[in-house]
Amino acid sequence: MTFHKKILFFTIFSLLTFTTSYAQVGEHRSVFSLGINGGYIASNIGFSPKVNQKMHLGYTGGLSLRYICEKYFNTICSIYGEINYAKLGWTEDILTSNNQPVINSNGKAESYKRTINYIQIPIMAHLAWGKEQDGINFFFKAGPQIGYFLNESINKNFIQPNLSKDGTGRSSNIIAQEKMPVENKLDYGIAAGIGIEYSKKNIGHFIIEARYYYGLGNIYANTKKDYFGKSNLNNIIIKATYLFDLTKPQ
Repeated sequence: MTFHKKILFFTIFSLLTFTTSYAQVGEHRSVFSLGINGGYIASNIGFSPKVNQKMHLGYTGGLSLRYICEKYFNTICSIYGEINYAKLGWTEDILTSNNQPVINSNGKAESYKRTINYIQIPIMAHLAWGKEQDGINFFFKAGPQIGYFLNESINKNFIQPNLSKDGTGRSSNIIAQEKMPVENKLDYGIAAGIGIEYSKKNIGHFIIEARYYYGLGNIYANTKKDYFGKSNLNNIIIKATYLFDLTKPQ
């Protein structure tokens, strides 16, 4: 078992153990909520060898589900999941050795952006402190996430990159990624977030959240014969969620 798979296994095991232990000692709850979410994603790819990048900006949205199972002292304990469509990728920061834009034969500064579309499914432990109904609470959540590659697109303004050695070409000659399609369809990793929730009885729950995702998988093969030793996804997500209760608190 690889180190990354061990981390994922440990996270899933900890999540299940944690929720089971709370179910044995806390005040029982049984509140199931359903809703929608949407927001923005800033993403890049952790390439090794390194590829200079700026954050790729995209969006995400989908279905949210939550089951509040226990309250342990002041902690509201839930299992939270989503099924999302997400636009990820990377945007290259193409500069000369003097940190100037690289001008191509068409007289324009070179630009390259890869957009990669995924279905993402996070399943997280959700811990909140504050009001369950008619008020505000603050929360932390963390857990495993899997994703499945749907398709990709490339936006660039050159045919051949400018690799001149006279100071006008690229400072980096790492360009293999610009022609390589995504090879591994399945992605997996760890997600964690913090946020604030406002609840109003008989209306629903309004949530604002910041989340980070670290991919433990790679978009390209990473054996000794492959070009990249690492090519994992990294996402920063800002999103809003609305939930309504299908079952009411007792």
